[in-house]
Amino acid sequence: MAQTKLTNKLASATRITDLPGFEVIAEKLDRLAPDAYQPAQVVCRVEEACAAKTSRDTLTLTLLGVLAGFFIGLGGVFYTLATTDIGLGFGLAKLVGGLAFSLGLILVVVAGAELFTGNALIVAPWLSARVSGRALLRNWAIVYFANFVGALILVAVIFHARFWALDGYRVGANALMIAAGKVDLGFWPALFRGVMCNILVCLAVWMCFSARSVTEKVLAIVFPITAFVACGFEHSIANMFFIPMGMALAGQAEVVQAAGVAPSQIANLNVLGLFHNLVPVTIGNVIGGTSVGVMYWLIFLRKERAPEALATKRWLGKLVPIKTQPQAQPQASGLDVLDADTKALIGVLARARDDSRFLAQLAENPDKALEGYKLTSEARAALASGDVQWLESRVGFLDEPLRTWLKSRLSQEKW
Repeated sequence: MAQTKLTNKLASATRITDLPGFEVIAEKLDRLAPDAYQPAQVVCRVEEACAAKTSRDTLTLTLLGVLAGFFIGLGGVFYTLATTDIGLGFGLAKLVGGLAFSLGLILVVVAGAELFTGNALIVAPWLSARVSGRALLRNWAIVYFANFVGALILVAVIFHARFWALDGYRVGANALMIAAGKVDLGFWPALFRGVMCNILVCLAVWMCFSARSVTEKVLAIVFPITAFVACGFEHSIANMFFIPMGMALAGQAEVVQAAGVAPSQIANLNVLGLFHNLVPVTIGNVIGGTSVGVMYWLIFLRKERAPEALATKRWLGKLVPIKTQPQAQPQASGLDVLDADTKALIGVLARARDDSRFLAQLAENPDKALEGYKLTSEARAALASGDVQWLESRVGFLDEPLRTWLKSRLSQEKW
């Protein structure tokens, strides 16, 4: 009922831009839909969100990264406690630990933070030429080291809180053995466990974009994260907490005694052992996470983003079959004119997709908005009228948000 009233109100307006707060109304209408977003919609939502991540200033990105490292560490704290002296057998103990560790990613997604492993998905807007390689690497570098800082801050807090002394130092003993097991991993097992880990982490993040409520996001997170933890896969940011925590506890005689280990069994718990683990696990996390973004980009966005992708990454067309939508044959004015017109159209549509002010100006005063663009009169008319079919015949399939705006705003009758 509420959706019908809002829809009728929109339809009765002379122009959709006459309605105050149109963007808010459209968002509310969208949220009234009962079903989760479909996979094709999820790809576009991920692309938009990941592109926005690269535009954040350094301080904001750093602080959000510190939070993520702290949050993932909290998941590690909960995991350590939940699996201490559990007595359920190997499989069930791992299952309980995985459920507890899910807390970390739930905090990252719901509370808001920047997590290096999840940001592997920025490869999707990079393939679409919406994000530069430099911006992608900047985000990864800042977030990775900020995550490390956040994890180390938590290590310091937990250590001085003497969390490890709980249950007669058995909690500390458990933390010590978790860390020792990680630094003793060989390069290749650590790398491939990192690959599998971030496939599951990025799938969890990916599914969160299909959710319309916090409850749905939590459910989307719990099962993939529980699976990766229970299976013993390796997460670089989690290890930034687990291993330094073990290093701090290796000097506590009570913890070592409770663990029942000889000094030689924890000899690798040092800075060298930390990086011996982090290097292959980080590489594996990047491979696993980007593979998720690349796969879904190829499935759902390969054709739609072909003009932008091939304009900046010609090598991509040699690796995978990427073809633009067939274009109409050029008129007698020559092929060069059509090619230039197509490039200008791509520039206008890309700007309209990302710049709401430009799109509003395009709706209100297309002649002024298109000043400086070398477009034919036919192209200008199509942009002014919102002729989606004509535009798509030139540049390929437009993504759903842009199609909706063109139909609802540009096709409105001008009074």
